[in-house]
Amino acid sequence: MCCSLLPLLVALSPALLLLLQRPDVADGHWEDYKYGRQGAEHHCTWKCVLFTLQWPGGFCQSLNNESLCRIPQNVNNWTIHGLWPLKSKDCCDCWPMFHSDVQELEAELTEHWPSLLKTKSSFQFWREEWRKHGACAACVEGLNSPLRYFQICLKLRHQFDIHRLLDDAGITPSCDRPYKVEEVHGVLAPHLGDKLEIQCVTDDKGQQVWFQVKIGLSRNLTVGCDHHGDAAAGPGPGWYPSPGHPCPPGDPFYYLPIDHEQPLRPCG
Repeated sequence: MCCSLLPLLVALSPALLLLLQRPDVADGHWEDYKYGRQGAEHHCTWKCVLFTLQWPGGFCQSLNNESLCRIPQNVNNWTIHGLWPLKSKDCCDCWPMFHSDVQELEAELTEHWPSLLKTKSSFQFWREEWRKHGACAACVEGLNSPLRYFQICLKLRHQFDIHRLLDDAGITPSCDRPYKVEEVHGVLAPHLGDKLEIQCVTDDKGQQVWFQVKIGLSRNLTVGCDHHGDAAAGPGPGWYPSPGHPCPPGDPFYYLPIDHEQPLRPCG
């Protein structure tokens, strides 16, 4: 029997092998990892989580490389970058994610959480976000599996309809009209909390371009968690810095339109 299992074990991914070696999984609790671990919330070491939305037109400016960026034809709105617990010690690289975990959400994720890189498929993006951040958030019961993590992210995306809020206030993508932080903050803060962060990147012309919005949420996903003291530490061990920076309060920035054909040059 032992020898007959060897080819199967060799074929398994390193991440899955690590997972199977965990005592709780080896004792027969695999279903907890597939459908959600229970009762772990009191072990959470983080109090704030950042729900981060990115504007595709600004994301492409962050790359400064025309050959890397793509904006799928069905993407014309703010997209999800991630849900990132801050200062978390609850991460586990040994919790794998498979395509079947999110298959029922794939159509929604493809629209609202697409990869904007030619070199990375959308599933690779989702799996990377789960490994780096989702597994850190999984100490909370409502986030304690890949399926639940991505379901919550999609619900938050529908809850925080930034495009509608901005459009209703006359803040629309433009090549010519610059905006200021206080103007945008005044529109978004009543809905996203005072602790939201408006992020820019600097384009190749030296202009500030709107890139992201980071929304601070508490563990129960209510807005307004004061994450700024934790932000320097980053969202968990697998985190890497975003190319964005807070938009300078006194400087104008541009909210560039989306151009599917020329994503890096929407204004010609």
